[in-house]
Amino acid sequence: MDIQLRKATLADLDGIMEVEVQSFTLPWSREAFYNEFVVNHFAVYFVLEDKERIIGYCGVWLVVDEAHITNIAVLPEYRGQKLGELLLRSMMEFASESGAKSMTLEVRVSNTIAQSLYKKLGFFEGGIRKNYYSDNQEDALVMWVNL
Repeated sequence: MDIQLRKATLADLDGIMEVEVQSFTLPWSREAFYNEFVVNHFAVYFVLEDKERIIGYCGVWLVVDEAHITNIAVLPEYRGQKLGELLLRSMMEFASESGAKSMTLEVRVSNTIAQSLYKKLGFFEGGIRKNYYSDNQEDALVMWVNL
């Protein structure tokens, strides 16, 4: 593997969509990501590449002194190699350097693997969003970390 981490651009949209569709039961639309890059000036995305193939990405909205992780995903065949941790640590560092004092995210209550990563990086449970996910009305656990 020849893994590279870099800030994403609109040209990365196809690769991000591949990761998105393979990772989530409710993937964001291409239009939603397009708007993140073109319209939403609060949004910043990083991608992970292996030999120029996008294998993972992470997005954040930076609003005043708070960072909100929108999505983080790694292609299934690349999971279990600490690449999600690399993405999230890098985004946490970027957000802190950009003036964020805290970071938040939502995660499915059933996604204990992701929750373990977040706890490892200092996130704590902050509440529940009832029926957050529209595919099955699963609750989301809201997690926070001070940067």
